[in-house]
Amino acid sequence: MEITRVGALPVAPEAQAERTGSGSFGELLNRMLNEVNEAQGNADKAIKGFLTGEVQDVHQVVLATEEARLMLELAVQVRNKIIEAYQEISRMQI
Repeated sequence: MEITRVGALPVAPEAQAERTGSGSFGELLNRMLNEVNEAQGNADKAIKGFLTGEVQDVHQVVLATEEARLMLELAVQVRNKIIEAYQEISRMQI
């Protein structure tokens, strides 16, 4: 049995996100909104498929709609934080 020192362990796992450094914050937001839009479209397709009988698994429909709802909720929270940051900056005295 090998004992690892606590100090040798990483504090947080390494982020696996792709970082190119060439993207702007606006591009990131645009990409996020496109993903939210795509999730909404997938949820709509799943609902229509269920109503027409093409999709028999109700769990698939619920998962698609819940994923779309959560992604939209995340986008709204990001928007709210951006607005809060802007308001905080505008209140700063120079």
